[in-house]
Amino acid sequence: MVIYQIFLRAMTREGTLRAAEAHLEEIAALGTDVVYLCPVVQADDDENLEYWSERQKKAGFNNPRNPYRMKDYFAIDPEYGDDDALRSFVQHTHALGMKVMLDLVYFHCGPMAVFLKAHPDYIVRRADGSPDTGVWCFPKLNYTNPALREYMYGNMTYFIEKFDVDGYRCDVGDLVPEFFWKEGIRRCRLLKTDFLMLNEGRPDPVKDAGFDWFYGFEWTRAWLDMFLNDRGAEELKAAHEKFAGGYPYLRALTNHDYANDVYERRYDVVQSSERVDLSFVVNALIDGVMFLYNGDEVCDDHRHSIWFSRDYSGGLDCTVDWARSDTPEAERRRALIRDLIALRKSEPFTSGKTVWLEANGDRLAFAREKDGRRAVVAVNFGAGHEAFALPGAAEKTLIGRGAQLSGETLTLAPYGYAAVLLKD
Repeated sequence: MVIYQIFLRAMTREGTLRAAEAHLEEIAALGTDVVYLCPVVQADDDENLEYWSERQKKAGFNNPRNPYRMKDYFAIDPEYGDDDALRSFVQHTHALGMKVMLDLVYFHCGPMAVFLKAHPDYIVRRADGSPDTGVWCFPKLNYTNPALREYMYGNMTYFIEKFDVDGYRCDVGDLVPEFFWKEGIRRCRLLKTDFLMLNEGRPDPVKDAGFDWFYGFEWTRAWLDMFLNDRGAEELKAAHEKFAGGYPYLRALTNHDYANDVYERRYDVVQSSERVDLSFVVNALIDGVMFLYNGDEVCDDHRHSIWFSRDYSGGLDCTVDWARSDTPEAERRRALIRDLIALRKSEPFTSGKTVWLEANGDRLAFAREKDGRRAVVAVNFGAGHEAFALPGAAEKTLIGRGAQLSGETLTLAPYGYAAVLLKD
């Protein structure tokens, strides 16, 4: 599947579900299968800096409302809309043939969480009775408490029964016990047998809980090293080999965390859009789940921040620059993503195994193979021409830019790429 992430505060200047809904036709036109919404439930507005993370303080927006610090798990945050707005968003997404995935933040809550007065034992406490706040300074939920577990199970099923959502992305899922996820997923799939579950973590220790997909942190970090730290394509090969074992991982260039943490150094700022295009070629045609972040398709170069909002803007515009939509770069990027998604839904890209051919400096090539059908993907990240030796005779070029075939040699122009189907 192809997942498209919407971070509401960045997606539009209004920052609402209704405003984001207006973009759904464009998202569907890319070939998207799943629309993933960052948290839409009510964020904690406590202003006590003791319960603010260091990232929150550093951001400079002075906004207490961290969307990953929950106050009420059952209430839609008025900043984004209301129940009807979420229901409309889900219904419209379904009408376009896509699924909706919400974000669950179950490792910690906010210091003013609505259940704490009646249920102080829902969080982990230190010996002196104070909240155990963990690395991000937020109270950790107490999964040794059966009542807390039932409360969270009820939250998981609530959004299926009331809003007809199709899946969850589980924030730092590795830090929540496997036994909790196993039972929660079981209950969700009693309501929807094909309910989707994405763990923001590794297969271990939760590989047996029933998750469909896992984050590939090293993969996304490899793109950061290549585009911001001048490292080579060998970073991608090493990341791919580290996340082996047949599990389906995200192939993401960026997400809300990376867009937040690089500040003004967005990839389409520090690199040419043609070079950044190559990341989408690789992410689409290698094994795994293709992941798009809102604005990728228009080469967005604005700073994004988890703590930016229309009420806490700091005089900045940290939203997707949709005004770029009609630029040549954006038109090329959108067309490329559409063509790549269409191609990845054909064999051998759908389920063929990945065989690395080379990954060194500016040169990258791998094959996708299944049942004797082979395709080679080659990418030139450099500013000079590069020749690649194919492991067989070419039948045709499936997609490409600046590509020339001669016998069993593929030559790529600067920032060129090609996917070549080989003869049987």
